[in-house]
Amino acid sequence: MGRQTSVTTRVATRARVGSHEGARPYRSAAGLPFELLETKLRPPHLGEQTIPRTRLVRRLDERDGPPIVVACAAAGYGKTTALAQWAASRPRPDVAWVSVDAHDDDPVVLLTYIAVALDRIAPVDAGVFEALASPGASIELKVVPRLGAALAGAESVALVLDDVHELGNPQSVDAIVALAAHVPKGSRLVLSTRDHSAFPLARWRTREVAAELGPEDLRMDEQEARGLLDATAAGFSDEHADELLRRTEGWPAGLYLAALSARARGATAAPASTLTGNDPLVADFLRSELLASLPAEEVRFLMRTSPLEQMSGPLCDAVLESSGSGELLESLARTNRFVVALDAQGTWYRCHHLVRELLATELERADPDLVSPIRARAFDWCAAHGQEVAAIRYGQAGADADRVAGLLERCAQPTFHSGRTATVEQWFAWLRQHGEPERYPAVAVIAAMFHAVTGHAAECDLWSAAAEHGERRGPLPDGSASLASWQAMLRALRCRNGVEAMQRDASLALRTLAHGSPWRPPSLLLLGLAELMAGDGERADDLFAESEDAVQSFATPTTTPVLRALALAERTVVAIHQQEWARADLLAEQALWTARRSRTEDAALHALVYAAAARTAIHGGRAASARELLVEAQRRLPRLTYACPVPSVQTRLELARAYLLLADPAGARTMLNEIDAVLRHCPDLGTLGAQSAELRTRLGAPGHDVPGASALTGAELRVLPLLATHLSYREIGERRFLSRHTVKSHTMAIYRKLDVNSRSEAVERAREIGLL
Repeated sequence: MGRQTSVTTRVATRARVGSHEGARPYRSAAGLPFELLETKLRPPHLGEQTIPRTRLVRRLDERDGPPIVVACAAAGYGKTTALAQWAASRPRPDVAWVSVDAHDDDPVVLLTYIAVALDRIAPVDAGVFEALASPGASIELKVVPRLGAALAGAESVALVLDDVHELGNPQSVDAIVALAAHVPKGSRLVLSTRDHSAFPLARWRTREVAAELGPEDLRMDEQEARGLLDATAAGFSDEHADELLRRTEGWPAGLYLAALSARARGATAAPASTLTGNDPLVADFLRSELLASLPAEEVRFLMRTSPLEQMSGPLCDAVLESSGSGELLESLARTNRFVVALDAQGTWYRCHHLVRELLATELERADPDLVSPIRARAFDWCAAHGQEVAAIRYGQAGADADRVAGLLERCAQPTFHSGRTATVEQWFAWLRQHGEPERYPAVAVIAAMFHAVTGHAAECDLWSAAAEHGERRGPLPDGSASLASWQAMLRALRCRNGVEAMQRDASLALRTLAHGSPWRPPSLLLLGLAELMAGDGERADDLFAESEDAVQSFATPTTTPVLRALALAERTVVAIHQQEWARADLLAEQALWTARRSRTEDAALHALVYAAAARTAIHGGRAASARELLVEAQRRLPRLTYACPVPSVQTRLELARAYLLLADPAGARTMLNEIDAVLRHCPDLGTLGAQSAELRTRLGAPGHDVPGASALTGAELRVLPLLATHLSYREIGERRFLSRHTVKSHTMAIYRKLDVNSRSEAVERAREIGLL
């Protein structure tokens, strides 16, 4: 969690991830734009008094066992300890370990940890890391297949994902399920969880590819229980040890807590009568027996830090407004008082899950007025120390919409540009549910822009309205004097009020944005689009060229390629319409070069790059190349919606023209129909509407067109990648917010257009074409 124990892997440094024995250098030339926590990439430390779980280790070590193992039981059954012992028993380095927590509930973050863990054992294709660092890259189509290939190609690898119950994002779970299909014979994927319902365990059972370790397997036997009780030096007699084993039903946490209580009280007569294995939290026992035996200072410290997911001395000092927390944490960990060190340096710690849950409940009951200030101070400390993701979690836990919104103003865009799209999407969804969006108009502008470029048109509408009606005083994070400049830029992007209004808005944004604002290059491009739609191609080309130059000075390293490639694509379109084919060909090549060598190659806006390049390829007699470029444009179309109306219509116009030149009227007709859908939301797009009407006239009345892959609609293209997964129609519908009937209807249309008869054939055909 902290910078003290994290490793920053970036493009420039190509740093090592970790320094423990057996760690390999991080090899990707692309680097990672966010920090990794070293403590999550290795099994927890096993103390000298750890009780050997030999029986479980042997089961996990079965050579002819199935490739997937699911260890599922409630808290306190020793899942992590058993897996750590198994990892320690294997030759090094052949165990890839990831400790999952709620911060990893973004498929990009989760898969990044998995990729780095695997890369320490066997080389992982650098393309995996490049895709992970690319905003908008398809998890289903790019990341998982490449990472799965790395897993399948490794020999005798064990990948352990601990605490996967922390994952709630279906995409994260889907990614694990997809990886599970790539585990080769002799290797093992081990999932530790409190709840396996998110995973297709029944199907895995039927196919005999999974083994289960449940509570019955994880309970301690008599020998293990005796060893644990003896390690506490509490002096249990055989009779009392047997009684305690019976009462706890072999539940390791129950045995451990009872033994500690007996040692603290100096009691050897009988085990605590209140302890039962049927009560996972054993709250009554902890209150009356164990916590009562701890010094009041320690109980007070543990209770007041219970809202913290992880603890460090400086963080606890800030939260408690005190000093000496580091020494106290070290003492609690050393004396085994429910605090566990997360690193060898003694910098970061966590409280035992059961104890933390109990104490957090006790704090809410006994002193509820303390909870909000504690979370607020934790938020402030994390935000000040570069831990924005952790800070926002504390803000969300405290329902502190004001603090969360304030931090989102400056961290939402960098987080998105680092590839963590799902994280940013969750932040905005939470803020919409827990606060009035109009109260945070600056955040609303960022959210609207985010949803526009990721293809979520309805969400973009909602945030756009909030941005327009909200008020905000004071300078903005980019240095602009007022919100009016951001609002004008957003209005220009949405173009809901026609071309003239778009011209005025883009001009207003350019006049009022701060000189060094990164929003200036896109505002130049928007003004160029407005001039192009007004019919002034020369003026538009000048503005596109100015925008292309400006991105080098103003934009971030991540956004520069998207804006520059788009500006070059727009100049290509202008050159084509002016019949300057040699210049158009040169500009198209520059646009392709920029898009393909960026971490944002999969950006939806790059669809225009490929569509324009396809036009120049057709004119140059390179039909095969043109078809490949058209497929690349088509893959990006589903996320190019009326939220970005001008490039959405431009791209489809160029595709329609290309399809007509290639004698594909069905593909052209599909593009024109989708243009009509955009124009219903934004009817005044200047010359673009006239161009669409002229193309429809050339196309003529619908005939007996033979539909092919080019006729796939945006809705069908959104469903297509999920046909390659394990998901059922119902589950695909849940992922895409569609009914099962709609998914089935789209699937049947895909079969017809691809000329196939089954889901597997559709996937195979789509891969042959290049759509998958």
